[in-house]
Amino acid sequence: MPATECALRGEAPLNASQVAAGNDLDIVLKPLSRPELGEIRVDGMLAVGRAEQPFATYQDDIVVMLSRRHARIFCEAGSVYVVDLESSNGTTVNRIVLEQTPQQLHDGDEIGFGGVLSYRVQIAPRAQKTRPAGSLTLTLTPESVHSGLDTIVITRFPFLVSKADALFSGHQEAHARQVSYLSRRQAHIFQKGSDVCIEDLASTNGTFVDGLRLQEHAVPLQDGVLVAFGGDHFTYRVGITREPCTEPAPAATRTMPNNPPQASEPAARQPGASEKTTFIVAPTSFLDIFCVDQASSDTESPSGAIVPVAAATADNEHAAKRRPRGRVLLLLSELSTLVTNDEPADSRRGAWKAAALVAVLGAIALTAMLWGADERQLKNVVERGDYAQASVLVNRLLEQRPGDVDLKALATEAALKANVPPWLAKLQMRDFDGAQAALGALSELGVRNPDLHPIVAELAWLGNFERLVSTRGGPEAPIRIYADEDGIETLLAHWNDNTSEHQRTLARVAAHVPQFSGPYGEMLTHLRKLQSEAMVYLAAIDRLKAAIATELGRDNPEALVPVLQETAEKYPHLGGLDGVRGDLARYIEIRREARGRPSGQSGRLFALQLKARFTTPPFQQSYRTLATSGQLAPADLVRQYEAATQAWKDGQASQALAGLQKMAVGPWAEAAAKALERKQTVMARFGSLQQARASSTTSGYVEQLLAFRESLDADEDVYFARATQADLEQHKDQVMARAQDNLNRARTLWQEYRNTGPIEASQRIETTISSLFRTRARLLSEASRYANQSTQVYAQVDAAGAERWTAIRDEIKAEAKAQRSALQDLRNVLEPELLKSKLALLGDASP
Repeated sequence: MPATECALRGEAPLNASQVAAGNDLDIVLKPLSRPELGEIRVDGMLAVGRAEQPFATYQDDIVVMLSRRHARIFCEAGSVYVVDLESSNGTTVNRIVLEQTPQQLHDGDEIGFGGVLSYRVQIAPRAQKTRPAGSLTLTLTPESVHSGLDTIVITRFPFLVSKADALFSGHQEAHARQVSYLSRRQAHIFQKGSDVCIEDLASTNGTFVDGLRLQEHAVPLQDGVLVAFGGDHFTYRVGITREPCTEPAPAATRTMPNNPPQASEPAARQPGASEKTTFIVAPTSFLDIFCVDQASSDTESPSGAIVPVAAATADNEHAAKRRPRGRVLLLLSELSTLVTNDEPADSRRGAWKAAALVAVLGAIALTAMLWGADERQLKNVVERGDYAQASVLVNRLLEQRPGDVDLKALATEAALKANVPPWLAKLQMRDFDGAQAALGALSELGVRNPDLHPIVAELAWLGNFERLVSTRGGPEAPIRIYADEDGIETLLAHWNDNTSEHQRTLARVAAHVPQFSGPYGEMLTHLRKLQSEAMVYLAAIDRLKAAIATELGRDNPEALVPVLQETAEKYPHLGGLDGVRGDLARYIEIRREARGRPSGQSGRLFALQLKARFTTPPFQQSYRTLATSGQLAPADLVRQYEAATQAWKDGQASQALAGLQKMAVGPWAEAAAKALERKQTVMARFGSLQQARASSTTSGYVEQLLAFRESLDADEDVYFARATQADLEQHKDQVMARAQDNLNRARTLWQEYRNTGPIEASQRIETTISSLFRTRARLLSEASRYANQSTQVYAQVDAAGAERWTAIRDEIKAEAKAQRSALQDLRNVLEPELLKSKLALLGDASP
């Protein structure tokens, strides 16, 4: 069977006894990175992959680093090989990343998978060689008698199914289309213990067993099942027979009926075979099965045989990799030429030459001794695990030999082992600034070792990623608008730019620093979750930010109320919306007060400006625009109002009133006068309350006290709230009775509203205010007012008891909010004055 051979191979095709020789070896993988996982014994072939045993049973942080078809370990002619199957995170032998070519393993080698698993390979002859209890024969009988296919009898394994094999390519003329569905490495059938297994080799059109396409791992074949390769033409019924063990048949090869053996296709007909039966008694080489096919790069020899480019250029590559001669060897060569030249001998000249040669050789010996001392010291510090000192020494040697590849590899390993653990410790303690500083030492070592540059960049990216996750509140926390989206986009853009390269670099770190594997696997889990959420929520954030910018640009902030409500309902895991809603409400209130004040003045505007705190950029900018347009009070007046307000809070009423009187000049005089008027009213009511308290004959004191308390501003009138708190406590029973009475009224009105039915859409859209709308709106607004009053009073004298009644208040509040929102949705339908009147009937929107 013609096959493209690996550049690794140079031997003749293997016979059955050579392949079976691998069964006489004890092959054990001893875990280095995860001792608790236990050792793995290799019986003929070991499939490494996330769905293969025992790897599928490992923890998620390990499994995630393995590819589904990661690597294979197999025996061939008494030797053991490993091949990487283009895995994402790579396979290493003695910490060197494998290319796409099988590499022979030796006893004591260190092998690693995905940067998270590392093993010590132990290979030894079995103490007692055993022969299998019996032999297996696999028969592939064509399912269709009209297919023109041969029955295939396989007595030695493995067997490669390939479009290049004469068994299948011989049908090119009659069934060219069906042959084209096969791959050069379609599948292979091999023996594992007492079972015969089949594995698809990532073929284009797949391999099927009883109609089910094989996935990434091998499955056992059962007697009687149907196997199909690449389509429905090459379909065979499987027959398996087990016979007692006999002496192995002499080496034989594949044959097609009526075709004599050829040099390029060695074959031998089995005696007595029918014209439609082909006996396969010589196995395919595993090296052929797992060798990457470089067909696109193959060239043909004059005889027409395929010659791999890799093999043809091996000598050139070897020459290219050969190190240049060092200065010492060059000097020795020149000295040798000097001493052995063809000039006539001269004793004096010869003595000088000898002396010069001795001096030069002495200098060379001294230099070699000094260099050797550094290398011996380096070896000693590495053996005792002092990687920090090793980094210093190997960096010094790199200064002398900057082109030494082996030194660079050792420098990288020592630098990672010395600096990654402390960096990792800082990261796990959430000391992100300390972690960034720890990378500084690693970056300095990269001055003489450029191999560290991409590693430092990836670790810095990982540190920034963990900082983002921590700042958000953990991987389960929502993505917050105006807080997280820019950082997430930047981090994901970097990772998505060249994911495979980032994975390889970080897997290289894990290969050198085993404790890095756990955090790395956890990071990948968090990253996949973030990528999934970002696809939905970043797009939603972009749309919402565009809507906010548009409506604020139109000077129509009220239009954002339903937009925010819809966004919150559609994207419940979107964070930061409460802050946006709060900013919107504050901005609308300030804007309304600034533009709705009679004669351009309002005393309440000072208080609103004093409390104005915006957390999101668009509302911060819009507020600044209002201020620069002259619609808000100047900053110096706001500061004067703040000083007067602070004196008012401290109980220094006369000082506060004097400060407001000074502001009652200029364009904002009326606003200051109204603020002054309100405070004077509070003082007057407080004086009346004190007189009523002093008069034992005055009735209704409790009602007057509660009315005064309800009129106070929770932020500014704190002094008067404290001054009346003792009276409130003294009359607690009467206060509680009043609160309970308000609650009963709220409950009665709410029940009546529910019995008569809520306000319907047909009533909201009416072009007039009907009596039915007016009645139901009154019931709802009065119920809401009494419920709020009741809970406010309860909160002043019995905060714990107030929690019992918050449920009914919240239920009424939710209905009132829903009705107001539904009315506001009709702002493009109803006349503005009509809409304003209907909203007023629903009562105050504030809690």
